[in-house]
Order: sequence, then C-alpha cells, then structure tokens
Amino acid sequence: MSLDLIDLTVTPPGATQPLFAPLTLSVAPGQVVTVTGPSGVGKSTLLDAIGGHLAPGFVASGRVVLNGRDVTRLPAESRRIGILFQEALLFPHLSVGDNLAFGLAARIRGRAARRAAVQAALDQAGLSDFYDRDPATLSGGQRARAALMRTALAESLALLLDEPFSKLDTALRADLRRFFFGHVQAHAIPTLMVTHDTEDARAAAGPVVAL
Repeated sequence: MSLDLIDLTVTPPGATQPLFAPLTLSVAPGQVVTVTGPSGVGKSTLLDAIGGHLAPGFVASGRVVLNGRDVTRLPAESRRIGILFQEALLFPHLSVGDNLAFGLAARIRGRAARRAAVQAALDQAGLSDFYDRDPATLSGGQRARAALMRTALAESLALLLDEPFSKLDTALRADLRRFFFGHVQAHAIPTLMVTHDTEDARAAAGPVVAL
C-alpha cells in the first residue's frame, strides 16, 4: 500500500501559474515523507489537493494514486485519506469516546462493537479512562492522541500531517512524535507531513522534499 503523487500541482483562483512545480513522489507503507518550504509556497494546499479538500476556485492537475487506485477525482470521503492539523479538532459537545466513535469505519456495526473498538483505541493511546471525559479537560498531548486515534478508527489508508506538533511544548512534542510515527510504522500507513521544524523531519526518519 503506497501513496503516489504524479505531476501534482495546484493553481490558485485567478492565477496563471501553479503554486509549485509539478510534484512526483511515492510514499511507502509505514514511511513518513516530510514536505518543507517557505510560508506561502503551498504546502498546506498540497495536502488539501491530496485529501480532496481544495477550496473552490483552486485547480489541481496531476494524479493522486493510493494503493494502485487513482483517487484524483473522488470526493474526500471516498479517498480514505486521513488528515491531522495543528489543532486537534475534537467536537466540544461530544465526549472523548463519542469523538472517536464519530470516526469509526462503517463496517463496525452495533453499539457494543463500536464501544469496544473505541475503548481499544483509547487503551492503545494511553487514554483508557477517558471515554466519558469532556474534551475541554484534556491536555494538548491527550487531545493530539485522541485526534490521531479518531483518524485511525476511520481506517485511513494514508495519513496527512499538517504541522501536527507545532503548538506543543518541546518535551511533549518528542513524546507525540514517537507515538505518531510508531503508529504509522506499526500499521504500515504511508504518511506525508508538512512541517517547518527540522526536528520533526529528523524524527520522521524519511525522505525530505522541498517545495
């Protein structure tokens, strides 16, 4: 299972030139490829194009291929590509467990089975007793782990990380890197990460691509 980009680029609304040169790369199962570049070059827009979240008016060209399947023209919900942002976006009106349940794959049916799947994910993330907790009571690291497990429960076939560690303190950032990258390797998920932090790239231990 790999994530392949073939001559992928994006042109903003009203522009005649793309944001960046056509990008071709392959992300292997369990590998984290880091994308770097100055602000405004289009790193987050690249992730939007891969995940199917481009804003109206932006035009992507090239192809996105996941596990040999061309997903370029598919809507975001059909691509099975998860994305994690700088902010761990948990729904404030749902408990931590219900937040994770929101991401559950449709194949998991029945209240007991869904509860068990969420509890197993919380156990894996070191959040065993957090099912009924209010997300507002979680620390930054706990929120980040919960957000990752919600993405994992959706059974994403590839993962996009948009500066996922930038708002964490130094010690917590190191712990979360180990957790995130360990999860990616254990589940053989091809992952593309955008970051300005050289330590993020070093911890990812994969190729670095400059836009």
